[in-house]
Amino acid sequence: IKRKKVKFSYITNDLARKATYKKRKKDLMKKMIELSILFGIDACANMNSPYASLPEVWPSSIGVQHAIQV
Repeated sequence: IKRKKVKFSYITNDLARKATYKKRKKDLMKKMIELSILFGIDACANMNSPYASLPEVWPSSIGVQHAIQV
């Protein structure tokens, strides 16, 4: 099965852009969990969102500090 090449461009529709952001954020977090389990590593993510005033961290603020110190 050959995939189509995806063209990236700014999503002008606010609702569609927010929905796409939420979907991709969920997929990214899932991949972080998979990497952490498969390779037995400490992983962390910090996402700054235009939809939230505070950055979102995974797994938690304490988990991020631990991953950085190791």
